Formats: sequence, C-alpha cells, structure tokens
Amino acid sequence: MSDFTMTIDGQSVAGDSGLGVVNPSTGSVFTEAPNCSPAQLDSAMAAAEAAFGTWRLDEDTRREALVACANALAEHAPELGEVLCREQGKPLPKAIGEIMGASFWFRHTATLEIPVEVLQDNDDGRVEVRRRPFGVVGAITPWNFPIMLATWKIAPALLTGNTMVLKPSPYTPLSTLKLGETLREVLPPGVFNVVSGGDELGAWITTHPTVRKISFTGSIATGKRVAAAAAPDLKRVTLELGGNDAAIVLDDVQPEAIAEKLFWGAFENSGQICSAIKRVYAPRDRYRQLVDQLAEIARSVSMGDGFAAGVQLGPINNRPQFERVCELVEDAKRQGATMAAGGNAREGDGFFFAPTIVADIADGTRLVDEEQFGPVLPIIAYDRVEDAIASANGTHFGLSGSVWSHDLERATEIGSQLECGTAWINQHLAFLPNAPFGGAKWSGIGVENGHWGLTSFTELQTINATKLA
Repeated sequence: MSDFTMTIDGQSVAGDSGLGVVNPSTGSVFTEAPNCSPAQLDSAMAAAEAAFGTWRLDEDTRREALVACANALAEHAPELGEVLCREQGKPLPKAIGEIMGASFWFRHTATLEIPVEVLQDNDDGRVEVRRRPFGVVGAITPWNFPIMLATWKIAPALLTGNTMVLKPSPYTPLSTLKLGETLREVLPPGVFNVVSGGDELGAWITTHPTVRKISFTGSIATGKRVAAAAAPDLKRVTLELGGNDAAIVLDDVQPEAIAEKLFWGAFENSGQICSAIKRVYAPRDRYRQLVDQLAEIARSVSMGDGFAAGVQLGPINNRPQFERVCELVEDAKRQGATMAAGGNAREGDGFFFAPTIVADIADGTRLVDEEQFGPVLPIIAYDRVEDAIASANGTHFGLSGSVWSHDLERATEIGSQLECGTAWINQHLAFLPNAPFGGAKWSGIGVENGHWGLTSFTELQTINATKLA
C-alpha cells in the first residue's frame, strides 16, 4: 500500500516528498501519501480550468459520466474499502458500505434536474432564470467519512458543469487518492483532480486565484479560517462544520424502547460524525433507567481493529483527537461525573477509547458544552422539557438534533423549536440524498444534498430575450 499517486489532468502524479499515514489501530505509520507542491497544485488548477470550457457544455454527457462513476465505485468497493479501513479505522464492512453509499449518491445525483425558471414567455419576449456553473471548485474533505463526504461535493459540482480540485484530510488521504485513480478511468482529463498534503495545501487551495467556490467540511475553527481566506477574492463558500447534537427524550417513552437507537445515533463510527448525538437530555424520573440501559449496551459492543471479524467499533482516527477525548473525560471526572461504562483509554497499541456513558453531569461541563467527536456520551437529567430545549439551543452549535416520544405531534413541535439544520424525530443520523443537510449558527453556511445542494454549485443568470422590430 505504498504506491499512491495524485490525479492531475487525468494522469498519475507522484509527490516531490511524502506524508506519513498512520494506521489508527496500531498508532504507527504504515505508508506515505504524496505531498503536493505549489507547482503541482498550479498544474491541477490549470488542468481543471482548461477542462471547464468543454465540460460545461453537454449536460447529457455529464449525467452519463456520473453513472459511470457510480458503476466504477461499486466495482472497486472491496479494494477501496480495505484502504479506507486501514487508514480511517472503521470496521471493514462499514468501510465497504461507505463506498457503496457513495456509489448510490452518484447515481441519485445523476437524476437531479438543473432548473430553468421561465418568468415570461409571450409575444413581448421570453425571460428565463438559468443556473450556470462557477468554474473550478476547490473541495476540502475530512477524515471521518472521506469518500462519502467527498461524493456529496463531487457529484453535484460535476453535474452542474464545474470542474474540481479536491484535497483530502492528511489523516486519510489514501482512499481519496484511490478514488481519483478509479475515476480517472471514466472522467475526461482535468475534470476531477485529487491532490494530497498537509494543512498548508488547504490554505493554498482556498486562496488560489483559479478557484471560484470552496466546499469545505471540517471543524468550526478551520471553517472560519477558510471563510476569511476566501473573502478577499469573493469566492463562494459552503461550510459544513461541527455539531454538538442534543437528543431530548420525552417523559412518555420507556428507555428500553429507544436505548439501542440512541446508542448507535451517538456511537456510530465511534462517535466520529459531525451530526452524531453528542449529549442526551432525559427526564429525571427515567434518568437512571436510561443510563443503565445505555451503559449495558456500551459494555457489550466489540471494539478493535477494523479488519477483525465481528468488530462493531474501531479506534479514534488520530492522536490529537484521541488526546482530546481523553482530556474531556478526565475533566468530567474532576467535575464529579460518574463513568457508568468505560471512562478510559484501552491499554495497548492504537487510539482505542472504551465506549463511555457519563452520568451525573450537567451543562457547564466541557464534555457537555464542547464537541467531543469520540465514543463518549454524557446523559443530563432535566425537570422541565422547556429547560432541555433551552439547553439544546444554548450553544454556538446548530447542526442537528433529535426528539424521542410516542407523541409524534408533540415531538415534532419540540423539534421545530431546535435551532439546528436537521431535527430528527425518533431517529438520528437518518440522511437522505434528496433532503438538504447543513447547519445553523456556527455549524455552517449553506447546505449539501438534494436540489438545494445541487444549485449551491451554481450562480443565477437571467436571460431576457425579445424580438427585433
């Protein structure tokens, strides 16, 4: 697994230097990814700009190309999944499932219509509002779902006629490099370019004069820097940033009826999902029962190397994030919180932290107020549902949230009061390709998916035509 290359103008390109990639299950470097130079980035931008002139012209060809991308991903899912498992840590079936999900997203996006709105069509003339592509899109993707979240950008950007230069996280570059290798067989040269490198490469992309739109998924802190860097050139931006999703359990539901769903809404991908449940608010008279139910599940799940049979949860992806989770849990202990399950890093190699349920904790504790992004879940008791809603909203975060109740009308009303981009009822992490996904407040700008996400890769153009006298 050492011969990974970038894709620039449809060609395989090695880096001038290398970037070590760590297997999170061992904590050790196992191979290198290319480290893109400024000159190589310029070449990728020039290729994307040159390809744009032709790529933008034929919508039918673009739709056919997206279907070809979907087919290529499905065909190569096992090998791509193995690369993803090794560098990201998630269990191999989940890694292959991510590739197949990306294939589905490509196929669905190929069916979306690029709208043309007719405002006038009579003897006096015809006025249309069309959607035109920006040109070259710079995409920067995170390490938790490298292929799926890249696809959320690639598919709509290419369908609407843009070309792209994409940079994956330096923690998980290999699967995206492999994606570039796979798609260079079905896309024209220059349409989709993949470059890899450290954080400075992302800064170069954000400020590069060729780029007209930035699509970024990552942390709030980095998202703010992306927005500031894009502003002088008035680049358009879509930012999908962090979340501290609250799940509010209402007093009419028995904990055993929802504990399993709550657990996986929080612990899927070892909690490394922007929109995972990060805190649970439970009515005081159901509190201990819910804590016990969740703790029992946490103690029963299998955590280990993603290639091992039966593993349900993998490691935290990288050392900085692992150390942050350890720090937040230790702070919670100092504040008097109880570890109902877990509470410690696992001995041995790799970045493994035991699935942890934290009780006797309240707002104002860092583990509740900040985004932990790991396999740790605090449970907070409330006396009035109005207090739980206020706590859920009392944050700069606003990505998503959920409400759990047998009373759908009541739960939906409470969900509508949550200050977030998506409010789920009796479920969590229920993503749909035809529904917009994005955040309020500091959790982002703009949306992805559905026709809303599609048109975010376009700008409006009015065509106002009349006949000559």
